[in-house]
Amino acid sequence: MRRFSLLCIFFVGAFIVLSCSSNAEVDRLEAIAERVEIIRDDFGVPHVYAKTDADAVFGMLYAQCEDDFNRVEQNYIWAIGRLAEVEGESALYSDVRARLFMTQEEAEEAYENSPKWLRELCDAFADGINYYLHTHPEVEPRLLTHFEPWMPFYFSEGSIGGDIERISTAKIKAMYEGEVQKAVAQVETQIQEQELLSLYDEPAGSNGIALNGSMTASGNAMLLINPHTSFFFRGEMHVVSEEGLNAYGAVTWGQFFIYQGFNEKTGWMHTSTYTDVIDEYIETTRNTQTGKEYLYGNEWRPIDSLKQSFTIRTDQGPQERTMTLYRTHHGPITHEIEGQLTATAMMWSPAKALEQSFTRTKQSNYEGFRAMMDIKTNSSNNTVYADADQNIAYWHGNFIPKRDTRFDFSKPVDGSDPATDWKGLHEVSEHITLLNPATNWLQNCNSTPFTAAGPESPKPEDYPYYMSTAPENFRGVHALTLLQQPNRHTLESLIELAYDTHLPAFEALLPGLVNAYDRSPQPQISEEIELLRTWDYRTSKTSKAMTLAHYYATELYQRAPRPQGFSPMELITYWGSDQDLGGIRLEVFNTVVAQLQEDFGTSQIEWAEVNRYQRIDGAIRQAFNDSLPSVGIGHASGRWGALAAYGARYSNNTKKIYGTRGNSFVAVVEFGEKVRAKSLLAGGQSGDPKSRHFDDQVELYAEGLFKEVPYYREDVLKRAIVTYQPGKRY
Repeated sequence: MRRFSLLCIFFVGAFIVLSCSSNAEVDRLEAIAERVEIIRDDFGVPHVYAKTDADAVFGMLYAQCEDDFNRVEQNYIWAIGRLAEVEGESALYSDVRARLFMTQEEAEEAYENSPKWLRELCDAFADGINYYLHTHPEVEPRLLTHFEPWMPFYFSEGSIGGDIERISTAKIKAMYEGEVQKAVAQVETQIQEQELLSLYDEPAGSNGIALNGSMTASGNAMLLINPHTSFFFRGEMHVVSEEGLNAYGAVTWGQFFIYQGFNEKTGWMHTSTYTDVIDEYIETTRNTQTGKEYLYGNEWRPIDSLKQSFTIRTDQGPQERTMTLYRTHHGPITHEIEGQLTATAMMWSPAKALEQSFTRTKQSNYEGFRAMMDIKTNSSNNTVYADADQNIAYWHGNFIPKRDTRFDFSKPVDGSDPATDWKGLHEVSEHITLLNPATNWLQNCNSTPFTAAGPESPKPEDYPYYMSTAPENFRGVHALTLLQQPNRHTLESLIELAYDTHLPAFEALLPGLVNAYDRSPQPQISEEIELLRTWDYRTSKTSKAMTLAHYYATELYQRAPRPQGFSPMELITYWGSDQDLGGIRLEVFNTVVAQLQEDFGTSQIEWAEVNRYQRIDGAIRQAFNDSLPSVGIGHASGRWGALAAYGARYSNNTKKIYGTRGNSFVAVVEFGEKVRAKSLLAGGQSGDPKSRHFDDQVELYAEGLFKEVPYYREDVLKRAIVTYQPGKRY
C-alpha cells in the first residue's frame, strides 16, 4: 500500500503547521494541481476540469474541502470508527459498529486488491484532501490531519451510512458490555425513546419522477432529482475530465462521485428502498478451550474474533479501551436475542460499491446504464432514470439476496440451519423494474413500487415477498394524482408539479376532527375549527389553517391510539375516519390551541411565522434560537404528502420549529439535443458563514425558485466569478 509522507504535523499556538518531509511529494501534488482547473460560478458551484478522471477527483475533493471541510472530515471520522476520539463515550458504540463490519486492515486490503483505475481514484481522493490541508495551514481538523486512500472503502454503497445506520448501537452496547440481562431494560427504554422521537421525525427518503417525450412540450425526456436528506448533507458540483466524465449533481461530502445527478445523456435519481436487504441470524453457540464456536448444520465452527482498540475522549484526556469483536460467516455478532448471539448480514462489498457508484456517472445510454446495474451493490436505494434517447426506467433496489421463502426473513432466523443462508443475489432481470411504461411517466416517493407507473405498474404477485414491503404513502398518492392529469411539461411546469402545495394527508385526517366537533361543539375552539373546515388543504406562508393542522397532526401522532400493523398512511386515514377514538381528537386539538396561544399570543398564526429556516454557523447540528434571524418557509412535511418536503427537529428548546431535512439539493433535467437543467440547494454551497454562498440561495429556497445550471463550458465561463488551480485561488 502506498504510504504518504506528505504531512508531518506539529502544533504552534492554535494553528496546525504542516511541514513537508519530502519535497518530491510536494512537487508531485503541485504537478497534479497544475492539471486541474476549478471555475466557481455566481452561486459558488465548483466546476472542476481535468485531463484524467483521477485528476478530476483530486480537484473535486479539494473543492469540497474549500466548501465544507468540517463535514468532509466528520463523515470520515464516523465512517472509519473513530468518533469517540472527538465526541467521547457516547460515540463508542458507533465506532464499534463500524469496526464490526470493517477494520482498518480490511479497508487497506480492499484498497490493495482493487482494480488499478479505482486505486488511482482513491489515491486522488486522499491527495486532494491532503493538498487542501497543506495549502490551508489555518484549518484545524478535529482529528484527521492526514487522509488515506483506503478510507472511501468504508462507504458501503454510495450513500454515507447506508445500511449500517440501521444497526442499533444500543443493542451492540448491551451485548459487548457483557451485561445483557442488566442492560435489557435500558436498551428497551432507549429504543422506545427513539421510536417516540421518530413519530415527529421527517420521513427519510426522496422523490424521483421521469417523463418521456409524450409528456413534455419539447418531446424530450425529463427527470426530477429530489433527494430528501439532512440539510447541508450534500453539496452541488460539476466534474469533467477528458476521459469521458462530465457529471453534474449532488455529492455527499467526502465522496468522489456524483451521487444523484446527470451527464449529457443520462440522469439518475435514488430514492430509499424498502427491499429487505438485512437479515438477523440467531446463532447456537458454545464455549470451548480454544474459544467460541457456533453450530452450522452438523458441524461446530469457530467464531472469528478480532481485538480492536478504541480511543475515547474524556475530560481527563484520551483513554484506551480494547474490545474483542465477533463474527460468523453470516456477519458480525451485533446483539443477543433471548441470550443467543445474533449475527447481522448486509451488503458489504466496498470495492464493487465504489466501482458501481463511479461507473454510473459515465454512462451514455440505457444499455450502458443497465449493464452497470449488474454490479448489484446499491442496497439501500431505488433508481429513477431518464436519458436522451427517450428512455425512462425504474429499478426497485439493486442488491437483493435470494432466500428460501419457507422462512420469514422479516424476523430473525435460525443460523444453524444452512437452508436460511442467502443463495447468492437475484439477477437484475428478476427485480421489480419498469422500462418505458405506456403511461409515459413513472415515479417513486419511497412508496410502493406497485403504483410506480399507475395502471402499468408491476404486480406484487410476480415477485418474492421480500423484494418490497413498502406501503403506499401520501407523497406517492400526491405524485400519482398530479401525473395522471394531462399536461405537456416544461422544466418550469415540472418544478411547479414538484412544489404543488396540496397536502392529501390533511384531506384524510381533518374530517375526523371536524365531525367530532360537530357532534360535541366547544365554543372555545369554534374559530379554529372553522379555519380547518373551510381550508383547501394547501400549504402557504400565510395559511393559519396549516399551522393548526400541522400541530394537531404532530400531537396526534404521539397521543392517538395506534392499531398494530398500520402504516403511517393507514394511521392518518384511521384517525380521520368515523372511528370512535374516545374523545382524543378534541382533547388534542384543545391542547394545541392552548399551546399556540401560550407560545405566540394567538392560535391563529400564519405558518411562516412558526415554520422557519435558520443557519447561523457551520456547525453540523445547529443550535436553533428564536431570538436570532431566520427565514419563514411555506413548505410542509413530507409526512403530510408534501412533495417539497420540509421537516423539522423538535428537540430544540424553542417555540418556533426549524427545518433540518427534506428538500436539500433539487434539480430538473431535460435531455434534448443539449442537456438543460435547473437546480436549487438549501441555503447555499458553502458551510462558511463568512462566505457569500453560505446563504445566497435561502430566498430562492423559500420561494421554490430555481437557478439555471451552466453545464456546457461556454455557459460556465459566462457565469464564472473566479477561475483557479488548487492551491492558487488567492
